[in-house]
Amino acid sequence: MRLSDLRPTPGSVKKPKRVGRGNASGHGTYSTRGGKGQTARSGYRMPPAFEGGQTPLWKRVPKRGFKNILRKSYAYVNVGQLNEIFPDGAEITPKVLKEHGIIKKYRNGVKILGDGPLSKRLIVKAHKFSKSAKEKITAAGGQAIALLPEEPEQSGSDQ
Repeated sequence: MRLSDLRPTPGSVKKPKRVGRGNASGHGTYSTRGGKGQTARSGYRMPPAFEGGQTPLWKRVPKRGFKNILRKSYAYVNVGQLNEIFPDGAEITPKVLKEHGIIKKYRNGVKILGDGPLSKRLIVKAHKFSKSAKEKITAAGGQAIALLPEEPEQSGSDQ
């Protein structure tokens, strides 16, 4: 068998429909495109979700919720996790946490939370700390160093 002997399976290849070759062909005048107008023109493409000028469904349904574009999300780590993995006197930074596989992404920074016991003296450098985490780290003889400046607490009434 040679390359020149290869043929498509009979019936798998059909001749294309020849339109616009006179009315006798059955596909003359409008060439199966219906009447005149936008849809009869070449290059016309209906936009997705177009409903013939009617207000589309995505505009008619009620919108719910709110997405705060200024929200900051942090990678969270508990002091209990640090106690299990790191030796006494270790210096912990976001880079070290990523290398150990404790966090996957930095996001807007790393926040240390106070869940779990802490018995080792650790130097923890992170972007944010919860109050309980800071207390546990300092109580164990370690240091909690914030990489971001502390934001002033806002009181309930500003009058």
